[in-house]
Amino acid sequence: MNKIDYTVVLEPNNDERGYTVTVPALPGCVSLGDTVDEPLDNVKDAILLWISMARKSGEQIPEDWVFV
Repeated sequence: MNKIDYTVVLEPNNDERGYTVTVPALPGCVSLGDTVDEPLDNVKDAILLWISMARKSGEQIPEDWVFV
């Protein structure tokens, strides 16, 4: 299995407490948490689940991309 590193974006939730982490290369891959560490830890599972579901449906697994 190949290793792919993904960029994640951590943002504070303005309307409520906590933080949201998104993975730009994987649409819909999101993790939430009350502390900074919580969504960052949980996003690893979200990425693995996203990839697993994409493989099951025959979709291509995107590589990471970064805007400069």
